[in-house]
Amino acid sequence: MSKTVTLNEDDCIGCQACVDICPGVFGFIEGEGKALVINPDGGTEEEILEAMDICPVSCISWEED
Repeated sequence: MSKTVTLNEDDCIGCQACVDICPGVFGFIEGEGKALVINPDGGTEEEILEAMDICPVSCISWEED
């Protein structure tokens, strides 16, 4: 079973920490002030875990495929 990174945009506060840590996975919607997953395979698992750890509202998680 594999897992895919997800981001709950409703909970996102727009700090952009995830984008700074892992720009290959996360992007930012300027008009909405929210982050989003642009490429779930764009970074290492370690980078994604670091983004999860630093997110102040814990809106990044793994979804089982």
